[in-house]
Amino acid sequence: MASKDPSEKVCDSCGEPGAVVHLTQVVNNETTTSHLCEKCAAEKGVHTSVPVSPSNLPLADFLAKMGGEDPPEAGGLDQDLSCPFCGLSTKDFREVGRLGCPQCYPTFEEYLRGLLRRIHGGTTHVGKVYLPPDPSVSDREKKLAALRRKLSRAVESEDFERAATLRDEIRALEPAS
Repeated sequence: MASKDPSEKVCDSCGEPGAVVHLTQVVNNETTTSHLCEKCAAEKGVHTSVPVSPSNLPLADFLAKMGGEDPPEAGGLDQDLSCPFCGLSTKDFREVGRLGCPQCYPTFEEYLRGLLRRIHGGTTHVGKVYLPPDPSVSDREKKLAALRRKLSRAVESEDFERAATLRDEIRALEPAS
């Protein structure tokens, strides 16, 4: 008898080790997950003839399918294009799903524009703009403490003009009471 691998899943249907299909079903907001061997999965109508792996679903094809259409024919990746800088060919791009360098963008521009248009609905960014967050309370407190120290030194040295400027900065940073 062969020793069982503790990481190997047992089929929920027949109880044999070797569950390779993990089926998640949602019915009436109830989620159930079944771990099945290939035989039991086939009996339930789940076909496992083509294993899904990144090599079987190149990113470019996957993204094109998300758009609901086949990849563009004219001017697309069916042309024999190659990046003059890194040498990435259309075949390589289809297999890997990644561009090789910044020069690939102008080389494959027509195809990428069509792909982005199908996936995002356009090729121009119209979303929100990133704004850095407001300084946190701790940052503000640190700055206030530093300004108060400077104010104290300015008063001690009788530099009242500088002290007045520092006082105004402190008032601007202090929360309104």
